[in-house]
Amino acid sequence: MNRNSVIKDPVPGDRAEWRRRSASSAHERLAFLNEASRRIGSTLDLGQTSRELMDVTVPRFADTAAIMVQDRLVIDGEFPSRPTDGTALVRRVAIGVAEESAKDWVDAFPVGEVLVFPARLPHAQCMATNKTIMYPELDDETAQLIGSTLDREVVAKLLSGGSFLAVPLRARGRVLGCAVFTRRAGGQPFEEQDVAVAEELAARTAVCVDNARLYTRERRTALTLQSSLLPADLHQPLGMDIATRYLPASDLMGVGGDWFDVIPLPGCRAALVVGDVMGHGTRAAATMGQLRTAARTLASLDLPPDELLFRLSRMSQDLDPTQIATCVYAVYDPVTRSCSIARAGHVPPVLIHEDGATEIIELPACLPLGIGNEPLEMRELTLPAGSVLALYTDGLVESRARDIDEGITALRRLLSIQRGDLEEMCDVTISSQRPGHERDDIALLLARVHELAPDETAFCALPADPRFVGHARRFVRATLNAWGLAGAVDTTELIVSELVTNALKHGWPPIELRLLRSRGGTLVCEVSDGSPTPPAVRTPTSEDDTGRGLQLIKRLTYRWGTRPTPVGKIVWVELRLP
Repeated sequence: MNRNSVIKDPVPGDRAEWRRRSASSAHERLAFLNEASRRIGSTLDLGQTSRELMDVTVPRFADTAAIMVQDRLVIDGEFPSRPTDGTALVRRVAIGVAEESAKDWVDAFPVGEVLVFPARLPHAQCMATNKTIMYPELDDETAQLIGSTLDREVVAKLLSGGSFLAVPLRARGRVLGCAVFTRRAGGQPFEEQDVAVAEELAARTAVCVDNARLYTRERRTALTLQSSLLPADLHQPLGMDIATRYLPASDLMGVGGDWFDVIPLPGCRAALVVGDVMGHGTRAAATMGQLRTAARTLASLDLPPDELLFRLSRMSQDLDPTQIATCVYAVYDPVTRSCSIARAGHVPPVLIHEDGATEIIELPACLPLGIGNEPLEMRELTLPAGSVLALYTDGLVESRARDIDEGITALRRLLSIQRGDLEEMCDVTISSQRPGHERDDIALLLARVHELAPDETAFCALPADPRFVGHARRFVRATLNAWGLAGAVDTTELIVSELVTNALKHGWPPIELRLLRSRGGTLVCEVSDGSPTPPAVRTPTSEDDTGRGLQLIKRLTYRWGTRPTPVGKIVWVELRLP
């Protein structure tokens, strides 16, 4: 008998024919264990591994079987501290029952039930001592104890008089739980040879269960990291409606590094970003978080897409030269509906017109991020009102069953027949394109373009004449009163007066004033002129008569800045609306 085994109350009995052969023949036992090793542990799923042990042992080795695992291992993959009183908190993860008595046993021992086993229960004893507990014939007292623990009278009736075997599940020096095997009363009871077989089965199963635990914990960690790094509250830019989806990879693939982002830019513009870090697991998710943060930092510099991706590529080489990523970056201006796009090794964007026609936005793919130092190329286009811009990762269109071109064609066909809500479009697109279990992770961003409403934007062209500063103030007052923003008139008039005066004094035509009302509760004032030279903030002395305009703007506004344009510059400010 195995030195880790404990036998209680042995009674004589006869074996069934196959059990006599198993007990007497080492060859038969070895064949049974070899078959079990092939069938147990085919996946990294704890529940499936447990069910595979049930399929192997019932009814060939036992009439019923069950696996109990420490509950915390199922919840978060961590081992709990060992109780000092010998109790055990476990969860039943699988049960196997011979067909003739299945219903009674399944009702009495439901899968998923969480139990606290007292120290005197055989299950808790085998886990605490790491020794097999065997009752060739389970006495009424122990059967009643198990029944009272489960608070079901039928349990004692099912177990009493039968043969009972509790085997600890131990892997890498720790007890994961226990496996329980029973044979019905009047049948052949368990013997010493059965203990050796049960312990070998439990040992192999425990290693597979622990592998599944470790994999699940790593996957949960990566998913938590991934979800925490993705934007929780997505910015909804002016002139666009946004919907996004992120779908983790299947269990066989692991968590990847796909991400999306919508970054607010000055002038109510927005940057749309979708990226894909090659590889899977926590490392890919961590690299994704670094690249997303780097992209947001570079976006604050208001760089054109090609320049931003070039710098992001250089930064990715410094972050981790072994990690390669792809990315598409687009900047959208809601006033002109102009969109500038560049991509680094990424799948091309798709534009869905209002009539359902689709087109691929052709632009050079260039090299992925982290490879080479070649400059990238950018394309500028005007997005029609009512159109939808689709940015996505290759997991949506590429699989083992089809190449990427076929996937993009199928995606275009699917998007062309959808006219409804963007959220519904995302759901239909994800579910239709990638049903299956062997999928890569997917990021999808859909952006619908619409024209601005009359109370969202207003323009005023100004001649290069100082007398028109008063005209700008009157334009601001009339516009804000029409928008119902009378409380912001005085401050805005003062700020616009300073901006226009600076443009007339230090810039040159064309000069234009633009007011934008953002969805975030701010008012944007922009003054553009033909000079590329940005204004400089200086600290005037008490004797200076000028130089206080930008100091005043800094005090009165939420934030301000400048950005270059093809014909000069724009000085912009944002005010929080009351």
